[in-house]
Amino acid sequence: MARRKAAATSKPPRRGPLRWIGSLIRILTAVTLGYLLACAVLLLAYRVVLPPATTVQLQRAVEAAVTQTPYDFQYRPVPADAQDPDVRHAAVASEDARFYTHGGFDMEELRRAREDAERTGRPMRGASTLTQQLVKNLFLTTHRSVIRKAFEIPLTLLAEWILPKERILTLYLDVAEWGPGVFGIEAAAQYHYGTSASALTREQAARLVACLPAPLERRPQDMGRTSSRILTRMRQMGW
Repeated sequence: MARRKAAATSKPPRRGPLRWIGSLIRILTAVTLGYLLACAVLLLAYRVVLPPATTVQLQRAVEAAVTQTPYDFQYRPVPADAQDPDVRHAAVASEDARFYTHGGFDMEELRRAREDAERTGRPMRGASTLTQQLVKNLFLTTHRSVIRKAFEIPLTLLAEWILPKERILTLYLDVAEWGPGVFGIEAAAQYHYGTSASALTREQAARLVACLPAPLERRPQDMGRTSSRILTRMRQMGW
């Protein structure tokens, strides 16, 4: 009788640290899969509609609020036929020359970037494709981290699987950052040249694209040398 009473009143065994770790891993896995599923649903929607907002836009708004910096948000996504062909060609020529042949990752460019870093002793330069940059702008942030890269890989594969190449290019140009609070090629054309994205000249298109690697630091009027290289690459690619 005493034994049964002692057994009834005894406390349940404590969960060991390994069980807590296992539970945490299951929770993180479920959250990650849920997030990727939500992004996949949005990508399916973006086959036919333009994004109403992006995480990078939200990031910039929060940063401006925290630092109490004036923030003039300009975002006007437009369909492919409202984007001048020269700006589309310039983006590919400058940012991702093998865009139409790779599956989301340019392994040749990654190899070259690694070799350049080993030869010069400098940090490895960026080798992100347009698809990688698109998913970063849509669903992640500009902060570099291992976690961001870990999410970027499956998101890039999802984007390549769900979206046609031309749609990826359209969306990229629509959400790319082109200055403080300036997002998308239409807003960039209006902000920098007072014209629409469909009316950009070849030179203007190249100068705008030349700003993409550092849009908060570069200005189109200072990009003469870089834009000349982009125009040369466009001619070499048959554009």
